Amino acid sequence: MKLLDTVALLEDLPERKLYRGQVGTLVEELAPGVYEVEFSDDEGRTYASLALQLEQLLILHHKPFAA
Repeated sequence: MKLLDTVALLEDLPERKLYRGQVGTLVEELAPGVYEVEFSDDEGRTYASLALQLEQLLILHHKPFAA
């Protein structure tokens, strides 16, 4: 994963009002395998930003891979 990748959350975090499938952006690598992820609404306003483990995230791809 690299900074500014789009990711989806793989687990519910009800204490943060974040749920599986919500989409965020990697904004900083805090440690190996730990990223600050920013969650924003359709108008670009951040509603959550928190540190998450790599295992909690799924990278989303917007174009096909070369075979």
